[in-house]
Amino acid sequence: MEQKKLIQFRNIVKDFDGQIVLKGINLDIYENEFVTLLGPSGCGKTTLLRILGGFLEANEGAIIFDGEDIAKVPPHKRELNTVFQKYALFPHMSVYQNIAFGLKIKKMSKDVIEQKVMKMLKLIGLEGYEGKNVTLLSGGQQQRVAIARALVNEPKVLLLDEPLGALDLKLRKEMQYELKRIQQEVGITFIYVTHDQEEALTMSDKIVVMKDGEIQQVGTPQEIYNEPLNRYVANFIGESNIIPGIMLEDYKVKFDDIVFDCVDRDFKENEPVDVVIRPEDIDIVEEKDGKLTGEVLSVLFKGVHYEVMVETLPGTSVTVNMHVIRNRDVTSENGKEKISANDFYVDIEEVKDLDDKEIVARADAQAWNPETDEYNSISKIEYDLKEELGEYPVTFTTAAGTSVQRRIFVVNQPFVKNERANEAVMAFNFFKTVDEIKESVALDTDLKTWANAQGWKLSDESQSVDISVDYDFDDEKITEGIYKITFSTTGREFKIHTTDYVEEGKEVGLTFFPEDIHVMEKMGF
Repeated sequence: MEQKKLIQFRNIVKDFDGQIVLKGINLDIYENEFVTLLGPSGCGKTTLLRILGGFLEANEGAIIFDGEDIAKVPPHKRELNTVFQKYALFPHMSVYQNIAFGLKIKKMSKDVIEQKVMKMLKLIGLEGYEGKNVTLLSGGQQQRVAIARALVNEPKVLLLDEPLGALDLKLRKEMQYELKRIQQEVGITFIYVTHDQEEALTMSDKIVVMKDGEIQQVGTPQEIYNEPLNRYVANFIGESNIIPGIMLEDYKVKFDDIVFDCVDRDFKENEPVDVVIRPEDIDIVEEKDGKLTGEVLSVLFKGVHYEVMVETLPGTSVTVNMHVIRNRDVTSENGKEKISANDFYVDIEEVKDLDDKEIVARADAQAWNPETDEYNSISKIEYDLKEELGEYPVTFTTAAGTSVQRRIFVVNQPFVKNERANEAVMAFNFFKTVDEIKESVALDTDLKTWANAQGWKLSDESQSVDISVDYDFDDEKITEGIYKITFSTTGREFKIHTTDYVEEGKEVGLTFFPEDIHVMEKMGF
């Protein structure tokens, strides 16, 4: 029998003070489903729940509830109830009185109220507790009373906004099973909000993964876990090994310069993709039997399994010197203009590609009015640069005639090759003033720019490789001197969950089946 659509969200948009928190949500929820809205704080899941409950109004869109648009229906007339993280029980009332409160408001007869309340007490396993004051109950018991108080009104939908968040871990796990049992027993729709992936996987019929006000994926727990649509979902649901790859054709994916059989299809030929392999789907075997080989970096006992980290590709790194020098601004004779620039290094092969804009950028040349801090343009750049090793002067001049002279060092810059990882990394020594470093608002990015740090694939120099930066100085307290800056690629490490112990430092093989490889679309940011 076809399930009935109970709730239909249609293009729900919501903003707070001009910031959009829901970006056109479309979602169908069916009768008797346990649906979980899953995502980090700020993703919009609670906002969507409150719009459904009538506590907030959407800027755009419609909510169809049991065939009726309920946008203008007040909260107390909607056929749903809400259970919050803070249970909001009445502390001066007994368990019985708390559960019966809504029924008394509806002016039901005493005997009907008693029948309904006692039925709820049996459902939540608190028979015999009806006379107790709720303040004397444990957190789990209070939560059950809050659920019973909501369910006794016989809503078509129960909304639960992180109701287990205040409980300790052991009790939270117990209540996950209790909630699912209660939902199945009463046979109504539960809509549950959480940021806890385990709760979502344990209880849900359907999971809705959200990010930044948008739905990333909707599916059963098995679909979400085994076939995540993108990197975000894979990372949010369970632990993952995520590798950039190329979908060569149907059932063939390439990553780490090896072609693997997979079960995915309908991607474009040679489409860049992300590949996820779950830690429990990888087996550690003898080195000769592995599809990949690597060195065991660490072994951590987790109780039911070992968590093993294996490096299959080493990272590539290069270290350069950052010369931190005193400020060398040049001030015009009338004091109304300042100009500054730095010496810089350039590889001999790049000399032919240097133009005025690139030289200004590499020297970080700038001019400004010291009274207003407004920037002035540099109108003239003079240099005589040759494709020969050596030191060449360059002069930067403003329209007002203020100038500064610096040096360009043409060098035969070596780069670090990593044949095993099919990549290379290069960076240059560079000069910076104390003020330039202290005033940087994105230091990691600036360090890469100042050092002209870059990484690329040896097999295809047009294919860049991401690099990170590492340093050990405090940019707020930096003084003149020479500092080591290291630029590195990540390399490849695989996380494996296994019940077999393996020694650190051992060379091993890793193997997996085609169905263990899950190909995902690249995420846009």
